[in-house]
Amino acid sequence: MKPVYALLFTALLSGRAAAADITVSAAASLKDAFGEIARNYQKQYPQSKIRLNTAGSGVLLQQAVQGAPVDVLAFADEETMNQAQAKNVADKAGRKTFALNSLVIAAPKNSKLAVNSLKDLENARFGRIAVSNPAGVPVGRYTKAALEKAGVWAGIQAKVITTQNVRQSLDYVARGEVDAGFVYNTDAVLMKDKVKVLKTVPTQKPVSYPIAVAASSSQKAEAQRFVNYVLSAQGQGVLNKYGFNKP
Repeated sequence: MKPVYALLFTALLSGRAAAADITVSAAASLKDAFGEIARNYQKQYPQSKIRLNTAGSGVLLQQAVQGAPVDVLAFADEETMNQAQAKNVADKAGRKTFALNSLVIAAPKNSKLAVNSLKDLENARFGRIAVSNPAGVPVGRYTKAALEKAGVWAGIQAKVITTQNVRQSLDYVARGEVDAGFVYNTDAVLMKDKVKVLKTVPTQKPVSYPIAVAASSSQKAEAQRFVNYVLSAQGQGVLNKYGFNKP
């Protein structure tokens, strides 16, 4: 075997990916955790570069469908990944659920309001409530489903301030522009000096995060190595640090 082929064969056997630049599209709620994961990854693989693109999962899906360059997709719910696979923008074989979260109602730190049940949101004391758009944002879907089950979704529509993603809802709460907002527990923890959790909201489906290599990726080996890193003890350690749980 010629030397160059021997080197290539050895690399393949060891599972090492050639260094490359990849784009990771991750749900808005993953911004801080994935930022640290990307930095740690680049320290371990200094020849590689991670371009992190964060937005609402629905926006990320549309970007991928419209042909935006992406190598790894990480969403905040299984439904969005199901859609990505149905539209052939995410590899099906390597899909993994890598983290769990919880839905909470957050309020400004100095708020005197309380929520014992979701029906309390119908009270006049709650004038403005931030809810991400359920049509394309997972946290909005979880929120709508929980409020519909409690029989209060229709009754609070006049109060709802629709946001583009969970971080926008969090910002509204932190700035006191709304009386309450539905966010993930991990988001509330990030701003514990400005917001407080009024209630953890049970969800009909687990708040789970799937990850997969993008079908259009031209750097599939590097993309898969990043996915493996997220699933590794190092990646899971960072996620746990930011309040995410193991699936």
